[in-house]
Amino acid sequence: MPHDPNTASTTHDIIDAARANLDDDVWDYIAGGSETETTLRRNRLAIDSLALRPRVLRDVGRIDPSSTLLGHRLRIPVLLAPIGGLETIVGEAALATARAGERFGVLPMISSISEPGLAAVGAATAGPKLAQIYVRGDEAWADELIAGLPAAGYSAVALTVDSSYYGRRERQLRGDWLPPTHQFGGDPGIVWQSRLTWDWLERMHDHAGMPLIVKGIQCAADAELALERGFEVIYVSNHGGRQLDQAQASIDTLREVVEVVGGSAEIVVDGGFMRGTDVLKAIALGANAVGLGRLQAYALGAGGEAALVRVLELLEEEITNAMGLLGVARLDQLDPSFVREARALPSASPLLAAFPQLDGDWPAAPAA
Repeated sequence: MPHDPNTASTTHDIIDAARANLDDDVWDYIAGGSETETTLRRNRLAIDSLALRPRVLRDVGRIDPSSTLLGHRLRIPVLLAPIGGLETIVGEAALATARAGERFGVLPMISSISEPGLAAVGAATAGPKLAQIYVRGDEAWADELIAGLPAAGYSAVALTVDSSYYGRRERQLRGDWLPPTHQFGGDPGIVWQSRLTWDWLERMHDHAGMPLIVKGIQCAADAELALERGFEVIYVSNHGGRQLDQAQASIDTLREVVEVVGGSAEIVVDGGFMRGTDVLKAIALGANAVGLGRLQAYALGAGGEAALVRVLELLEEEITNAMGLLGVARLDQLDPSFVREARALPSASPLLAAFPQLDGDWPAAPAA
């Protein structure tokens, strides 16, 4: 029987509880990727192909794992990545994410396609928040939506730019199941996402009156274009392997993006990050923060807001412990010298690579 996720001593227990709670369709929505799921697997493999290189005999009697993003203090250097269709995972949907972020002390990024909507989440929570938008209308539609964000409590807006088409997620296609925000045969609103251009994003930035985050950057050339247009945050992401199959791992892209950005913008990365050591690898390579997508979803599926807070507490324990063992007391002491290419150990799946004790004795999923 799975442990109580709200008092779990390891994240394994929370993943166990999520698998027991969620039916197969929702589990596959969280865990799966597009087509062969090669991008999904590469994300995890690339993280595991980096070894940490500790320094010793340094004063680590007091560890500070905090950071900042866009001037907001982060208790640990992560943000809660946007997840569409959260209502299929947890009853409170995006409210659970926003409240957990506020309780723990990290930034939640709320998706425009999760219930109860950006305005309602803003009205119900007081903490700082970021809004993520899928464009579902023309320039006037986008201007009106963005104009209402500051009053709703959002301090920046993220535009997702890697979703001109909905990825072929074959687990969902085989099960004839899609989240409520999508339709088989195509969602008429997605056509606007396919028409996004750099010029349109720059126009949104000029009208927004708040920082703009470009989410879905997957090469140095596009990071350079984002810099030229003055966007404040470059978000390196391949959508967790759920869009283009056969793409490069996010942490590999991170290195080339950091090189061209050169400190001129803040950088967020997501894609396969499940452990405190994963987060520290990204920070050592130059990221300002790491987005948590699947790990967040598993926690919400296991026990809602309280389980998500517990996952963040466990992640903080892992980060703090690893920092001490690495010989760093603050995140700004990390640099690329703390990581080195290494051979990753074989694993049956990306999830089991991060949580090996899950292999072999899984609780059965309830009937759909």
